[in-house]
Amino acid sequence: MSVLNGKVVVITGASSGIGETTARLLASLGAHVVIGARRVGRLESLASDIQGDGGSVVIQQLDVTKLEQMQAFIGAAQSRFGRVDAIINNAGVMPLSSLEALKIEEWNRMIDVNIRGVLHGIASGLPVMKKQGFGHFINIASIGAYEVTPTAAVYCATKYAVRAITDGLRQETVGQGIRVTLVSPGVTESELAESITDNQAREFMKEYRHNALPAKAIAHAIVYALEQPVHVDVSELVIKPAM
Repeated sequence: MSVLNGKVVVITGASSGIGETTARLLASLGAHVVIGARRVGRLESLASDIQGDGGSVVIQQLDVTKLEQMQAFIGAAQSRFGRVDAIINNAGVMPLSSLEALKIEEWNRMIDVNIRGVLHGIASGLPVMKKQGFGHFINIASIGAYEVTPTAAVYCATKYAVRAITDGLRQETVGQGIRVTLVSPGVTESELAESITDNQAREFMKEYRHNALPAKAIAHAIVYALEQPVHVDVSELVIKPAM
């Protein structure tokens, strides 16, 4: 039996990609998964699959840019199961473009979802974890948190921010029973690239994503961090294609 059996894991951005795949894997290991995203229909379909396989799942519509929605999301998990063992701040967007394209609305959207969304997850979950005396934050960044590529300046900036926020959270919660992990995927199969409206960036990303990791590879990395003994904190995981 997995050590995750019976654990309560909250996942944002769970309607597709890494979030969806991680929810499926965790549920198969006996965890109670509480999944949120804007697309309720996708969540309902995912929940149906999980329940059909005997898993435990709760769904809730969620826009991570709205603090009150995030608080209600975490509150729903706590009310239903009495605790929150882990929060996976996974929701993200990636509408790449060159800076000279001046796609300011898209810049703001990335800042709101990729940075503010993570902060809202922390703001909503940290008081719960401090009160219960345990918990685990897993923040999903990107290899873009370590390097910048053309058309990705703003996206990478948001992921650098997630990396900094995660490091700060880890330092501030030492000795409080709260673990903090940054997971930085390389090129991974997902819907992220579909949000790119800039033609040049879209063509570049098609080539860049030619050799992509399956989302399940990232899900297994997340499970690895979660499964460690309570006295072990996996601080950072960078996952890239081997070829």
